[in-house]
Amino acid sequence: MNISLTGSDAARRNLGFLSVTETIALADGGIIIPAPETVLISPGIVLKEGIVLWPGVVLQRLGRGDLLVGAGTSLFPGTRIVAYGGLITIGPNVEVGEEGGFTMKAGNGEAIEIGAGARLLGGGSLTSSNQIGGGSQILGPIRCQNCRLGDGGTYRDPDPDSRGGVLKGTGVARDLEVPQGHVIQAFGLFKDAPLRRQSFFHPPVKG
Repeated sequence: MNISLTGSDAARRNLGFLSVTETIALADGGIIIPAPETVLISPGIVLKEGIVLWPGVVLQRLGRGDLLVGAGTSLFPGTRIVAYGGLITIGPNVEVGEEGGFTMKAGNGEAIEIGAGARLLGGGSLTSSNQIGGGSQILGPIRCQNCRLGDGGTYRDPDPDSRGGVLKGTGVARDLEVPQGHVIQAFGLFKDAPLRRQSFFHPPVKG
């Protein structure tokens, strides 16, 4: 059954999202949305030029929440970011949600900060307060709460020990700190897994 644009926009309004027409109009600010009818965005969210919002992305503000997404960032299908009273800041050139989506939620008094060039993929989540440094990575369906990943180069940096901190695997990561050039790999509780240099997994190639 076909649903009229008017009906769709009424439902969006009732849920606190921009209309389809308003979503399409974001292109005037340099936002790239290939399928705007599938994307939900609350009014008042700050979106910088060059952001790509793929189908199925949800960006939501509730109460006094604030959400800012930096220039050149890509939000892949299945990404849901909700600031319900808290603050979420995503830096430039971040990749979120490839290979299974990603979820972020910040409630009253909570803050999630994602640094430039970070990569979050594989169906993971960030809840409570988290500081994900520039170049850091979360790889896999990992539930992160109150974690800090150190700043560093991106995954493209040829020296793995200069890259941002990394969590990879699956499970729960709570109250952890991963410095630059280090990684925790786990399949369960990350607090029980060792902290290693990233060169342990990516040894330098001998000439």
